[in-house]
Amino acid sequence: MGSTYTIALYGYDRIRMEAAADAAFDEVRWLDDMLSNYKPESEWSEVNRHAAERPVKVSAELFGLLSACLEYSRQSEGAFDITVGPLMKVWGFFKAEGHLPHRAEVLAALARVGYRHIHLDRAARTVWFDRPGVEMDPGGIGKGYAVDRMVDVLKQNGCRIALVAASGSSIYGMGAPPTDPRGWPVDIRDPWDREKRASQVFLKDMSMSTSGSYEKFFRAEGRVYSHIMDPRTGYPARGSVSVSVIAPRTIDSEVWAKPYFVNGRQWAVQHKPNNFRVFFCEDRMDQACAWLQ
Repeated sequence: MGSTYTIALYGYDRIRMEAAADAAFDEVRWLDDMLSNYKPESEWSEVNRHAAERPVKVSAELFGLLSACLEYSRQSEGAFDITVGPLMKVWGFFKAEGHLPHRAEVLAALARVGYRHIHLDRAARTVWFDRPGVEMDPGGIGKGYAVDRMVDVLKQNGCRIALVAASGSSIYGMGAPPTDPRGWPVDIRDPWDREKRASQVFLKDMSMSTSGSYEKFFRAEGRVYSHIMDPRTGYPARGSVSVSVIAPRTIDSEVWAKPYFVNGRQWAVQHKPNNFRVFFCEDRMDQACAWLQ
């Protein structure tokens, strides 16, 4: 999934903890083989290649994840859309740092984007695309899903205190380290000065994911274009620079960081569940980063 996964563990049985960590890393490697759109042989890539030709039967796990993706897409009013793949490619964010496409290229890609083009048959456990060129991109959900699965494996192997992270952008803190009963301390970086800290949180059986325009971007014609795409317009989202979401599950914190970023502060205030915390940084030097109320 183009990410580095790390695990920190506390406990008394080193051999057992190392075995648990190995099992968790085996799990994420297995998930990478299933979900990566960088691997032609993955189940995800198989669906992308053939689902416009015929219904493709998939594993129960992938079917469940795709069902969740469509529900996230509906709830976010399309700001999260698993079919954003053609746009990521035309903007050059697939395996590259990005480039400015012609408007005609964006419109052509946009014609192949839309979660409503995906049809799931629960009884047959198949996936079908109703038009050619539709392409799913797991970039907005895969890391969070993998972190949650790694946490489950650690728990099954007797671990109670751990920090699991995917590239530092999707993190889960299990329990609390002996050094701090509040939980695992995690910094939220200042989006304008990455050497500074905008806020600090303590994760105790909670996750945090951050989406920022500073993660992957390019400059063209005097403007900055980030990799966080608005699937409805075909252009990178503007108005936000960083959004961090704290939620009980990492899949939720990772997914919802994107719609909050794309739709903006007011939409996030209106749609944030009570058990979520959201730290919002707008693209305005006169507006300080702050936790949403």
